[in-house]
Amino acid sequence: MDLSIGEVAERSGLSVHALRFYEREGLFANPVRRLSNGRRVYHEEDLEWLAICTKLRSSGMSLAMIRQYIDLVRHGPGNEPGRLELLRRHVAQVEAQIRGLQETLHVMRGKVRLYEEHVIRGEADRLWNPSHRDAAGADTGDVCRPPEGT
Repeated sequence: MDLSIGEVAERSGLSVHALRFYEREGLFANPVRRLSNGRRVYHEEDLEWLAICTKLRSSGMSLAMIRQYIDLVRHGPGNEPGRLELLRRHVAQVEAQIRGLQETLHVMRGKVRLYEEHVIRGEADRLWNPSHRDAAGADTGDVCRPPEGT
């Protein structure tokens, strides 16, 4: 079944502009066919590929790496080890991103708990503030001190 660019945009969740960009950048597994009037014609396989391609992009895969993957796919059978290696490299990158985000989430949850405790106890003024000093000049607001050097 032939699909218009508008139908593909609606079904894929991508804008018409994004679809044109993907085409210009060579990010479709198969060339986009055009009618004699110049209108683009898409197929169900294009939607399936767009679903994969958008996941690769949202996971941080570069356009260059997606193009490399597409080139391997276009060349057909026989280069599966190359595809596998490319995907393994990207999975390792995504896993590293996830670990970094988990560490960040852990720190942020700790900050939220800290602020919740201080707000509930009415002690929010004890949270770190560079102007909080005692009579001897010592910092009294060290419960939320940023890391040294920041």
